[in-house]
Amino acid sequence: MGKTDSETRRANQLLLEAIQSPEKLPSLPLTDWDLLIRVARRVRLLGRLEADLSNMGLLEKIPSKAAEHLRASRNVIEHRRTLVTWEINRILWALKETDVPLILLKGAAYMMAGLPPAPGRLFADVDLLTPEDRVVELEEKLVSKGWYKMEIDPYDDRYYRVWMHEIPPLRHRERGTEIDIHHRMLPRTSRLQPDPALMIEAARPLADPRLCILAPADMVLHSMVHLFLEGDPIEGLRFRDLLDVHLLLCHFGQESGFWESLVPRARQLGLTRPLFYGLRYSQQFFSTKIPDFVQFEIGGCKPNWLVRTLMDHLVPLAILPGHPDYPNFWASLARWLLYIRSHWLKMPPLLLVRHLSYKAYLRLRGITKKVDLAQLDLRQQ
Repeated sequence: MGKTDSETRRANQLLLEAIQSPEKLPSLPLTDWDLLIRVARRVRLLGRLEADLSNMGLLEKIPSKAAEHLRASRNVIEHRRTLVTWEINRILWALKETDVPLILLKGAAYMMAGLPPAPGRLFADVDLLTPEDRVVELEEKLVSKGWYKMEIDPYDDRYYRVWMHEIPPLRHRERGTEIDIHHRMLPRTSRLQPDPALMIEAARPLADPRLCILAPADMVLHSMVHLFLEGDPIEGLRFRDLLDVHLLLCHFGQESGFWESLVPRARQLGLTRPLFYGLRYSQQFFSTKIPDFVQFEIGGCKPNWLVRTLMDHLVPLAILPGHPDYPNFWASLARWLLYIRSHWLKMPPLLLVRHLSYKAYLRLRGITKKVDLAQLDLRQQ
């Protein structure tokens, strides 16, 4: 246990120092570089290290073997960036005869708007937000232009369309790239229900007015929701997503009126709790400068001391990667507990039990249940 704890602390400290002070990396011993590369790859931040060192003109000053790993990561990221940029171009081409609002989310939004989280980020797909009453139109139009609905279990298809905040992903027939079409921030069953119409109304256009991104406060809140309500039982909370929160706060914090609008907007959308946690842990891990009046305002929305104490123990365990050679039982437990918490907030207990039980039954029996989606009245769900 002692060896595991010490190696876990060493790996986590290496990562934190590399992200917070990349200018110190040229003096890092080669043995530490070996561990740092493995840990950074695990949390998908190799590209971020490469971008920071390149911007500082320090990439040539680190050990050549370490630099090779970082350059390889950059090549992958540049390739994915090209794919995503072209995919957005093709989406606009496919929808040129429609007026469906298209709001880019997460990585694609950061990239197209040139925001601080974009450099070194590994892109996977294109996430879009659009009004729910336009989703079918958007889906049908894209399907007619070369994308297709991925084959999934009918139960999963029904689960997406009845309960979730998005429809099943669309994939292009030739390029294999995916589009995720969202109509709200969280599932219909979630205890938190921010009004997507308010976010769509406040969205900001990009250079191409057919594309928008969320307003600054909404983008920060969305990144916090994504961090604290999308936990993974294996990966845990994503350290990269907390870094996004920090970078967005630092960037938008320079805009006039941002800090004054942040807590009122969270109240309006019912997202004060994710905001509390996002500010708390961004400051804890990255020393984010948050105005005193904002901390005072959000302090009135904090959970009770027991929940705060529990989260203060679980979040650091779940969000930091630890040492790849020394699995930590307590970190694994923390990730599972926060994963359960995210589902508890997104789905009523009875529905959650029914859903998980039915999925387990299908896996055991290998049965695929046919579902007639035409008979579902989604408006009543």
